[in-house]
Amino acid sequence: MSAKIISGTEIAAQIREELKKEVAELKDQHGVVPGLVTILVGKNPASVSYVTGKQKTAHELGFNSIQDDQSENIAEADLLKLIDKYNKDSKIHGILVQLPLPKHIDEKKVLNAIDPDKDVDGFHPVNVGRLMIGGAEVKFLPCTPAGIQELIVRAGFETSGAEVVVVGRSNIVGKPIANIMLQKGRGANATVTIVHTGTKNLEAHCKRADILIVAAGVPGLVKPEWIKPGSCVIDVGVNRVGEKLSEKTGKMVPILKGDVDFDAAKEIAGAITPVPGGVGPMTITMLMKNTVASAKMHAGLQGK
Repeated sequence: MSAKIISGTEIAAQIREELKKEVAELKDQHGVVPGLVTILVGKNPASVSYVTGKQKTAHELGFNSIQDDQSENIAEADLLKLIDKYNKDSKIHGILVQLPLPKHIDEKKVLNAIDPDKDVDGFHPVNVGRLMIGGAEVKFLPCTPAGIQELIVRAGFETSGAEVVVVGRSNIVGKPIANIMLQKGRGANATVTIVHTGTKNLEAHCKRADILIVAAGVPGLVKPEWIKPGSCVIDVGVNRVGEKLSEKTGKMVPILKGDVDFDAAKEIAGAITPVPGGVGPMTITMLMKNTVASAKMHAGLQGK
């Protein structure tokens, strides 16, 4: 029997509808409008596309949303001043600087200049530390890992006491999702193992996972025989392996494959995310969720 397909597209749409209602209530009952600024330096086509998607979603949800485009020649000091301006702006609750930045700008210095309480990406060192501590210390979860947790919960999988195996140790996905799943509380309280491409007997670790999260960036790394029957498989990998002609547009489009052999794995797993249409759609949605949470926090409305 084929696995349940966990559609990130459908779940992201559900969460956005929930956020739209929450934003309307914040505005009507408290006069609070979530504010998000995206700072784009230069005109990298991929960055323009990402920022446009974020802004479009923010506008649809009713945010006070600003796209601040800057020349690729902006001085580092001027970019830091711009961030400081938004740090002090009470109408802005989330600040996002789109990467990559030009080579003359120190990305780490720029990202660390963002107020941790407006770091809705969740990657400021202060927020990484808050995640490690857990509980009430956590302000914002990194967006892709937070999306993974939502997919697991909304797919109906019990996480408490479950064996979770994370394949991949990146700062963006692997490490943070492992920490999230370790915490006490909803959608977590799991026993977590982190493995990677250098792990001995990788197959044996994967085979005991009740929940297998694969974020190694290696197409087809996890074979179907590595999967525990009935388990939940979250494939974070989006690997471009070629191109094909689109029947709809007549243009060449990328062929994308995940880190898991999807066609074979879906005959063994209990539930699995597709690529594309799985984890990907969740990332921007969780960014919006963090921005709403930030607006409530700054207005003293947390827990309401």
